[in-house]
Amino acid sequence: MDEKIQKILEEKIHESTKGKLMDITTLCGLAREEDANVFAFGIMIGRLYNSFYYQSRRILNRSPTDEELYEFVTLLKEHETELKDYS
Repeated sequence: MDEKIQKILEEKIHESTKGKLMDITTLCGLAREEDANVFAFGIMIGRLYNSFYYQSRRILNRSPTDEELYEFVTLLKEHETELKDYS
């Protein structure tokens, strides 16, 4: 994965678990209580995937490759505990 994109995604992970937590919590109020954690995790993953795709298009001037998508998923797995702790 391109280093610029990885750095942006690392910042987005931090933002999702710290900075935008109130926004995500507010959105989760729309879900049933038992679904709120799954909903929050889905919002975070969606934000990160959107950023990954958009930054690939902006920085690399193309859609991400299958290999880059695999690297993105690997990055998410590395931060899985951090993401789930806040969802």
